[in-house]
Amino acid sequence: MMALRHRLTLLAAATVGVTVVLVAIVAYVALRSELRGQVDEALKTQYVQVLRSVRSEGIARSRGYDLPAPSLRAGDPSGPVQLIAPDGGVIFRTPGTDLTVPVDEADRALADGAGRRAVLRDVRGPDGLHLRVLTVSVPTGGAIQLARSLENVDATLGRLQLVLIVLCAGATLLAAFFGRLFGRQVIQPVTELTAAAEHITRTDDLGRRIEVRSDDEVGQMAQRFNAMLDALERSRRALDDSVHSQRQLVADASHELRTPVTSLRTNIEVLLSEGGELPADDRTRLLEDVRAETEELTALITDVIELARGDEPLQGVDDVQFDDVVAEAVARARRRRPRTTFAAELEPTLVEGLSERLGRAVDNLLDNAAKHAPEDSVVDVVLRGGELTVRDRGPGIPEAERAHVFDRFYRGASARGRPGSGLGLAIVRQVAETHGGSIAVEAGPGGGALFRLRLPSTGRAPAAASSEQPEPATPPAAS
Repeated sequence: MMALRHRLTLLAAATVGVTVVLVAIVAYVALRSELRGQVDEALKTQYVQVLRSVRSEGIARSRGYDLPAPSLRAGDPSGPVQLIAPDGGVIFRTPGTDLTVPVDEADRALADGAGRRAVLRDVRGPDGLHLRVLTVSVPTGGAIQLARSLENVDATLGRLQLVLIVLCAGATLLAAFFGRLFGRQVIQPVTELTAAAEHITRTDDLGRRIEVRSDDEVGQMAQRFNAMLDALERSRRALDDSVHSQRQLVADASHELRTPVTSLRTNIEVLLSEGGELPADDRTRLLEDVRAETEELTALITDVIELARGDEPLQGVDDVQFDDVVAEAVARARRRRPRTTFAAELEPTLVEGLSERLGRAVDNLLDNAAKHAPEDSVVDVVLRGGELTVRDRGPGIPEAERAHVFDRFYRGASARGRPGSGLGLAIVRQVAETHGGSIAVEAGPGGGALFRLRLPSTGRAPAAASSEQPEPATPPAAS
């Protein structure tokens, strides 16, 4: 298969070559017509001069007609003249020349008056001389035959042919040279693109880029290819980050699952080994430990599953009455934490998303606040302007730990002695980011921690703000 650069060179050479050849042919035909036209006009002028004498004397008495000596050079004012009798015989030939102009049947027909009035043709003389011959019938009978040499015209046209051939060949070679020269510059981005594609295929390296040298179609192609590589590199980076995150999640989950599973196995082994000899109080305590560990294990597995699917794009999103979602979460928190007061001030707010996942995020925020707040304390829940704030009155979060509280399995110094897996706030951040929002923590006024969950609001509901919210009929499990 011929390379693109070679095809462009061939195309340029062929285009210029055909164009120059066509121009050369037109120029040659035009010049040939002009030169031969001059010869024809000279023959007609000479015919007029000869005809005057013939009319005055007649064909039969024109043997002594004093004509100038002929010249065989094209362009001279006169040439050989023959007078043909009505019977077809030559009765007069210009003296001083050995040139014999052939007389054919058409000439004899003209002399006899049976043919056309005039015939203009090319002939070859007995010595091979190329002649232009004009034969015209005379009204009184007979015909006049005049000839002029075309040798000079042929020589001029021959030289012109040679010049045009050299010109066509030179123009074609020059076009091929410049086509190859400029084609290399035009094809360079394509060559670099091919090299980049081969490099990426061979090394799996998406960091290579093509230099953009122009703003034309080839330059735009290079820009689009670079943009495609940027998109692929971002996708590769996102995929690598996702794979790394999933592996880290699996590793962290395996580490966290080891403790409750080991505890469960130990307690079950104790129950099986002691059988019925274990005191009732100890047996009850062990069963209670098994139940607690089972609940912790269930919550941990639920959180891990939530995190594992949380990076997926949202499907089936709809407008959600976010204040109703928060109100339901507050009602569930009040039932789970009856000794903690949840003071809610909720402004009607519409957001776009999934109600179930938004409720899970709010549950985790409220559960985290109640877990770190003292008993019989107040947790403030405020929804205003598309922002949900949850403030507790606990010990707060040190500034050095605030950047890590939303990491998976991270537990601050004050939370390490409390139950939990350290995934609740990580789920909150994941839900917020997948819904186009954000989550942040800061020190509350007067102490405690203040969490701000911001979601893009699509509008406000027509209902008025309320601090008394209904409780759901069936509360979901808390994380």
